[in-house]
Amino acid sequence: MATATKREDMNIVIVGHVDHGKSTVIGRLLADTDSLPEGKLDAIRELCRRTSKPFEYAFLLDALKDERAQGITIDAARCFFKTAARNYTILDAPGHIEFLRNMVTGAARAQAALLVIDAKEGVRENSRRHGYMLSILGIRQIAVVINKMDLVGFSKETFETIRKEYTAFLERLGIVPKFVLPVSAFCGDNIRDPGVNMPWYEGTTVLETLDLFENERDDVHHFFRMPVQDVYKFTSGGDDRRIIAGTVCTGRIEVGDDVVFFPSGKTSRIRSVESFPTGPAAFAEAGAATGVTLEEQIYVTRGEVMARKDEPMPHVSTRLEASIFWLGKKDFREGQEYTLKLESKKVRVTPEKIRSILDSGSLAKRKRDRVRQNEAADCILKTEKPIAFDTANQNASTGRFVLVDGYEIVGGGIITASLPDDRSELKTRVSIRNSKWESGWVNPSMRAEKYGQKPILFILTGGADAGKKDLAKAFESQLVRCGHIAYFLGIGTFLYGVDSDMKLSGNNIREEHIRRFGEVANLMLDAGMILIVTARNMTQADLEIMKTVITGDVAVMWVGKERMTDIFADLCFPDAYNPENLVKMNEHLAHYGVIFERRGESL
Repeated sequence: MATATKREDMNIVIVGHVDHGKSTVIGRLLADTDSLPEGKLDAIRELCRRTSKPFEYAFLLDALKDERAQGITIDAARCFFKTAARNYTILDAPGHIEFLRNMVTGAARAQAALLVIDAKEGVRENSRRHGYMLSILGIRQIAVVINKMDLVGFSKETFETIRKEYTAFLERLGIVPKFVLPVSAFCGDNIRDPGVNMPWYEGTTVLETLDLFENERDDVHHFFRMPVQDVYKFTSGGDDRRIIAGTVCTGRIEVGDDVVFFPSGKTSRIRSVESFPTGPAAFAEAGAATGVTLEEQIYVTRGEVMARKDEPMPHVSTRLEASIFWLGKKDFREGQEYTLKLESKKVRVTPEKIRSILDSGSLAKRKRDRVRQNEAADCILKTEKPIAFDTANQNASTGRFVLVDGYEIVGGGIITASLPDDRSELKTRVSIRNSKWESGWVNPSMRAEKYGQKPILFILTGGADAGKKDLAKAFESQLVRCGHIAYFLGIGTFLYGVDSDMKLSGNNIREEHIRRFGEVANLMLDAGMILIVTARNMTQADLEIMKTVITGDVAVMWVGKERMTDIFADLCFPDAYNPENLVKMNEHLAHYGVIFERRGESL
């Protein structure tokens, strides 16, 4: 028996100024492809009869009662239909300026766009805004649908005037529309069939146009990218799998491929490709929601990006150049803090510099220290932590982001370049170190199972006489008495050993001290230890340097009555000699899942 070929899926966003006929175009597409639920068309006709309204195909989309009352679409609606070539999801994005925020979330999921313009009204300011937003979101496949041709007598001259004006505007954005077609959605001309009213037009219909779009998102020939959504650990029935789950943005991964996770730079090899409910597979391709297990168990978290070791690597930085479109009511300002969401990664971000403001209608540039609602800008963004990304021209999926203020989406944009940051050189050295790392036959998961613990670095910091060393030594002693592998690394041991060349020469480069300290800690964590260290008045910047170097968990304790630096501490101990301190530290071990029951042979 012949095997059925899997049908291709594609997402299309439809945009346009209010009342230019987007919903009517979609309603016609649904009706003309027989994609409506049985009886839906008749139900809408009957509703129009009872409410004394003329029937409109737009009502097929406007399912919300208040939308019918206002005659506008206020949310991004999804609808589905199919042609002989594909299954389509149409994302109906709003046209009103105040609803552009919904369009960002709708267009961000699309591979191509239909941009609708009213033949009678012509190109409006929102028509230009929508074109610019599509370019910001990295959507290059655009068909311009000049609708309501029946209102201008199906005039070829009117069509040509609008076509020339709008294509010239798009070309200034670097976009060449694949198709520009005249349509009357009300009459049905050039939706599914050409109709009889425009014999002068010999191009494609809307349905034919959709089938001619390239399905870029599913192109497995791009380099592999999979943002980590979550990590699942199984324990029942002897199942010890640790599955790293996510959706493949681009490319292809196979069992046996060597992979690297960014921004951590950790490496491993694919042991299996998991899928539900079908079970193990040989590979996973773009668009697949999948999971993988690794031959060497490493600690990765949500938001990291998995790449193949033999392909181009993503950029990793805290500074990036971006083009944004601002939707927030409050101005976008330098120094203000927002949240950047890039695929599964969420990180705090601050505009470092607004380079220029772009009028999305005229495309004129000007200088200003803030971006107002519905304006576009080129700027430099600085993230709180290093993130992994591609530029939008390299990979649209991992080069496109949204900005959030509180719980509200206030902007969207694309990354145009990676910029060097304060730790670029250090991250490069760590990445090279990780790629050259030579492990023995005992991997971290084997050590963890043998020792009954996971490695973690405990940093106790505070003032000079806060008692942090005594607390650190007491914690080490307690852990060892209970049979755990723990070690207290005194700062003097380090300074007059590994750092003796710097200490004795009087060279006090703090960042290099911390980097070396982190490298030693990283080796001891790789050996499976619970490492306990003390440091005087450590800052958040110091901690970030150490976290750049270290692979694994880090917990910070502040010891002393007064907080004297900006470091984020997991626990604070005003009195180092309070017996409750050790109880709280043990509870923190439990919180991290550091200590568990041993399995396998006894010592």
